[in-house]
Order: sequence, then C-alpha cells, then structure tokens
Amino acid sequence: MSHCNASQHGNHPHQHGPDCGHTAIKHEGHVDYLHDGHLHHPHQDHVDEHALAVSDRNPDACTPTHQCDAHGSDHVHGPGCGHEAVPHGDHTDYLVDGHLHHPHGDHCDNHGPVEVVNA
Repeated sequence: MSHCNASQHGNHPHQHGPDCGHTAIKHEGHVDYLHDGHLHHPHQDHVDEHALAVSDRNPDACTPTHQCDAHGSDHVHGPGCGHEAVPHGDHTDYLVDGHLHHPHGDHCDNHGPVEVVNA
C-alpha cells in the first residue's frame, strides 16, 4: 500500500477516470472527481479525499452583491438542490456554471472559479 498525506476514502469500489460519470475538475495540477459531496483523487491502490483550498482564486469571503443568472434568487443550495457539492476549505460550496456558490443568509457568495475538464 502506498503512503500519502491525504485522508483516504474507505470502501470505494468505484474506479474514477475518463467516462466514469462524475464531474472532473482540475485541482492543484491533477484531476479530481466530484462524487456524493466528496472530491476524490484516484491514487494508486486507494482514493484520496481532497478539498479545494481557500486561496486568492477561491476565497471564502462574503460577496452579498453577487448576481448569478444560473438560478433564481429564491433558490437555496443544499442537499438535493440540483448543484454538485464541492468541499472548499472547512465548508461545502456548490458548483454553478463553473464557479463556487456558498449559501450565506439571504444570498450566495461567489467563492471563485473551478476548471471543469473532460478527463
């Protein structure tokens, strides 16, 4: 078994890769896969759990004036909302038209872009 510093996702029989059916995003020079609210990275004989880091590109700041045409102002992000959950820092954001939305009170914060790829 290989050793790495990331936490591992236990009991993961699904093989991530091209055409696996999960959204692939570029993350720190490699491709990870969004799967049931997790960001999975295939790593040799196991799957690592990743999260997007809070950074200049993907801040965790409040942006109360963010307007997004991808959904109406009455849309509320959460489980089952129709947008994929993305681990970001110590919280969960939602992927909306190539950027991260974070529900915050009566608005969504824009937590920056992500690069969706055809893995």
